[in-house]
Amino acid sequence: QVQLVESGGGLVQPGGSLRLSCTASGVTLRAWNMGWYRQAPGKQRDLVAWRIGAYDTYYADSVKDRFTFSTDYAKNTVDLQIDSLKPEDSAIYYCNRAPTPSWPWGQGTPVTVSS
Repeated sequence: QVQLVESGGGLVQPGGSLRLSCTASGVTLRAWNMGWYRQAPGKQRDLVAWRIGAYDTYYADSVKDRFTFSTDYAKNTVDLQIDSLKPEDSAIYYCNRAPTPSWPWGQGTPVTVSS
């Protein structure tokens, strides 16, 4: 059974940075296209960064040039470096298959951007 565990979120001031990590069990992430999603209160869950194949990485316009998707297959993780954070980036961040999530969702990791 696939289990996804996200970590690394927190409270950060505008302009700050965080590094999120997604660890998987029950699956080898190298074999799958993965993505990071986020859901703000009262809004739908959106895909913000994803990788197709070994190298093709895509970003939502709202995060382009600020978010960086990376992988560490030795640790079976996918990471998301988020820089220049804005209040509108506040959300719970999740990982899953991309572009269509099909595994059980983890609990996510909350990111709050506030001064």
